[in-house]
Amino acid sequence: MKTADRLFLGIEIGGTKLQLVLGDESARIRERRRLSVDAAQGAAGIRQQIKYALPELLRRRKIAAVGVGFGGPVDWKAGRVARSHQIEGWSEFDLSGWLHRLTVAPVAVDNDANVAALGEATRGAGVGLDPVFYVTLGSGVGGGLVVDGKIYHGAMPGEAEIGHLRLDRRGRVLELCCSGWAVDKKIRRLTRRQPHSLLARLVGNSAGGEARHLADALRRGDTGARKILTDTANDLAFGLSHVVHLIHPAVIILGGGLSRVGEPLRRAVAQALPQLIMEVFRPGPSVLLAQLGEDPVPVGALLLARGATRFHSR
Repeated sequence: MKTADRLFLGIEIGGTKLQLVLGDESARIRERRRLSVDAAQGAAGIRQQIKYALPELLRRRKIAAVGVGFGGPVDWKAGRVARSHQIEGWSEFDLSGWLHRLTVAPVAVDNDANVAALGEATRGAGVGLDPVFYVTLGSGVGGGLVVDGKIYHGAMPGEAEIGHLRLDRRGRVLELCCSGWAVDKKIRRLTRRQPHSLLARLVGNSAGGEARHLADALRRGDTGARKILTDTANDLAFGLSHVVHLIHPAVIILGGGLSRVGEPLRRAVAQALPQLIMEVFRPGPSVLLAQLGEDPVPVGALLLARGATRFHSR
């Protein structure tokens, strides 16, 4: 098979979403299967979904390699899951070995935030910039650092776990303030206090996912929504100020579900960040929104797979 004709399989395994994509040498997605995760079925349920989806997706086509972005800590060298904080049954699972038996192809596994960082750095908002720091604001908060086009891991088992960065000595961490779930809680508290506010009317009887109404409330000038945005952006900028002081990225990219708030979130973080870093480092890195939509992890997984063929051929 000519290099230009090779196909790669990219897999995103999250706590609520499972994506399998076929892509080419340039990490362009050609086909996709998007499935919902039932947490009650555990890891075994997700593996069953993958096992059933692969034959129909591949249709006897040979793939050159597999790349996986996994939602939790992994031993990326061994391709083994350390654990999932959201789905039971993944701890110490040999994910690369299992997928290799299914696909008969080299397999590379990494943390999903690292993989998303690779996708955005190489095919998204970070193109032409280096280093690139990516932060995903989803059910949790994760981070990834790409230097010279490669994921930076540090010493094992280190990752860029910005979500667990402490904001004070009492144990308040970034994830408890800036994740999608954290913003959901802030909105629920506000709507209980102000049941007649615009944001409360938009949320209605929603039970979960309240943050999806934040952008609309902001566009319509809701003061409660503005306060939630400001508080969240200030906490996020405070956490990111440590990234700036230690790593000095050229750009910080905001991704994940909460980043769909869009320009108001990006602008608020970009305005708060310079006030929290040393004067000599100001204005600091650019703050941009992710460009790949729901695809930073799938695109990054395809790039990871492409790298696995190079490693495997040595």
